[in-house]
Amino acid sequence: MSIVAGRVRAGCSHVDILKATFPGGSITGCPKIRAMEIIDELEPDRRGAYMEIIDELEPHVRHVYTGAIGYLGLHRNLDLNVAIRTAIISQGMAHFSVGGGVVFDSDEVAEFEETLHKGRTLFGVIGG
Repeated sequence: MSIVAGRVRAGCSHVDILKATFPGGSITGCPKIRAMEIIDELEPDRRGAYMEIIDELEPHVRHVYTGAIGYLGLHRNLDLNVAIRTAIISQGMAHFSVGGGVVFDSDEVAEFEETLHKGRTLFGVIGG
């Protein structure tokens, strides 16, 4: 768990903060801006501000995967987590995404197998 604190610039909303911080660097890779550009080039889906709000979920590839799930408190507090291994059930269909972390010395076959394992686990829970 990480706790991040700071001063919010005048005129900056909670949504502005979310747009600037999600997905986290642990999800996108480094350097973050270039990694996000590559993700946009490779994925067929445009994620706009790189976040989802479940109440306004629109169908696309990632759904809420790597987005922010949490709450805005009444006293200017914000508690969030990064949505991984998360499924959304809508209109009788379950939607989920899986992924893996690729680093300099990754074994691409092992990463692919790990991704399949994550998908099978979620599918097993949802599909029985």
